[in-house]
Amino acid sequence: MQTQLNLVERELKIRNYSPRTIKAYLFALKKYFLFKKNNFNTFNEDKVKNFLLLYQGKISPQSQNIYIGAIKFYYYNIAKINNKIDIKTPKKTKKLPVIFSRDEIDLIINSVSNPKHKLMLSISYGAGLRVGELVNLKIQDINSQELTVHIKNAKGQKDRISVLSEKIIPELQEIINKKSKNDYLFSNEQGKKLTSRTAQKIFENALKKSKIKKSASFHSLRHSFATHLLENGVDVRYIQNLLGHQNIRTTQIYTQVSNPKLKSIKSPL
Repeated sequence: MQTQLNLVERELKIRNYSPRTIKAYLFALKKYFLFKKNNFNTFNEDKVKNFLLLYQGKISPQSQNIYIGAIKFYYYNIAKINNKIDIKTPKKTKKLPVIFSRDEIDLIINSVSNPKHKLMLSISYGAGLRVGELVNLKIQDINSQELTVHIKNAKGQKDRISVLSEKIIPELQEIINKKSKNDYLFSNEQGKKLTSRTAQKIFENALKKSKIKKSASFHSLRHSFATHLLENGVDVRYIQNLLGHQNIRTTQIYTQVSNPKLKSIKSPL
């Protein structure tokens, strides 16, 4: 089994898959190989379907799609089978994102006393960053004169440019002046980048202190960024670029939570 996993890891790295995808594929394949036990290079559709059924209702459709993608990658690129693998991916759930109001964003950010943590939440909301993008920011990625941030190797191995708020520039400049261009913008005491979990914990603590009773995550800052831009009249195509969405349909979900005509309807009660 380990031989197969090593081959998969090597092939994924050669094809420049992201570390996150590599980790997810290897995790899924290890579970699949343990289930299959032997004859790893022999494809059996029933075996694969029985494996996927084990996780029905236990993991999200998105995770199921990762499992299917990993299995297909193995058989097509490592086992080199020729026949088509006809296993359908499950439908993704269409949940609306959790959005904070502007007042709630203010409450969350101002509930933080640590200046660095406060700045982390401010830039995440103000630029629409994913948690992984935040912790990977380096000094050289910040352009305080043009009020832009260069997000590198984001989801899908893509770069993009987003906006910075003028109000956080003095705090950013203070950090920039103390570091070299290759240093991480936010680092621990050893100068190493923070983990995503550390940033998430900072958000969770801030949310708790703010006493906002919403089932939200760090990603809700990004959702709120997009929604508030829409409410400000920014074209959805520009928001798509700022978020780095490949398909505009992904961005258009925010039009469902930012619909002034819908919100102006009064309940008949």
